[in-house]
Amino acid sequence: AAPRPAHGCGSGALLGRFGVLLQALLALCAFSTLMLKRFKEPKAERRPWRIWFYDTSKQAIGALFIHFANVFLSDLTEEDPCSLYLINFILDATLGMLLIWLGVKVVSWIVQNKKYTSLVFGEYGDPPQAAAWIGQCVLYLLIMVFEKTVISLVLLIPGWTKLQQILLGYIPNPQLELVLVMFVVPFIVNAIMFWVVDSLIMRKYKQKDTLDINGSIETPRARRTEESQVLLSPDMDFDQSESDQDISGLRGTSQKMKQPSYQVVI
Repeated sequence: AAPRPAHGCGSGALLGRFGVLLQALLALCAFSTLMLKRFKEPKAERRPWRIWFYDTSKQAIGALFIHFANVFLSDLTEEDPCSLYLINFILDATLGMLLIWLGVKVVSWIVQNKKYTSLVFGEYGDPPQAAAWIGQCVLYLLIMVFEKTVISLVLLIPGWTKLQQILLGYIPNPQLELVLVMFVVPFIVNAIMFWVVDSLIMRKYKQKDTLDINGSIETPRARRTEESQVLLSPDMDFDQSESDQDISGLRGTSQKMKQPSYQVVI
């Protein structure tokens, strides 16, 4: 038998102590982007913490399923598991992203036509119900199962072995290869995917407090705009008249002071 190359991850490297540590660090850093996204939202549209947790936990469940499915598929063959995991991940981030978008659109269309309001992504009721969140998690997980099944069928196409050798064959250190495959590349791609998918499945929460004036609804932003326009507008006629009177009074006083005084002596 031909000797195994010195470079490349060995069998079981993804589930070793160093690999598990990298995966935990990846999960912490990747999901921190979702918290950053929440603070980037405008205050009027920022989701409450409970709604944010309901939205992001669906992605967490789906991402964990895809991750462990990729780890399991990568250890099925005697090839380099790191390069095979990277191929799975790249397909998930490209073709898989398109499949997730299509699945969310199809499922949303079905539940809206069937009027299953509790299963509409991002809608949890008022007050939010855990049952609606569980139902949406199940739907999203089914979408991820569909996506991973299609990706697995695509991997059955011959020719992926050559791509594995091209991707990471030039890295001589197995630890460095593991860091690139399990942390660096997944962190960058997952951060983008989480941001996009969260925008896709979230509901746009806006400030609901309005003010009814003369039968019209005025939002807080409109009120602030109107107040700023009043502050930036010219002074009122009343203020102008008062200022004109003050100026004219000052002018009259100065003129009286300038007029010479005469004293008649008899």
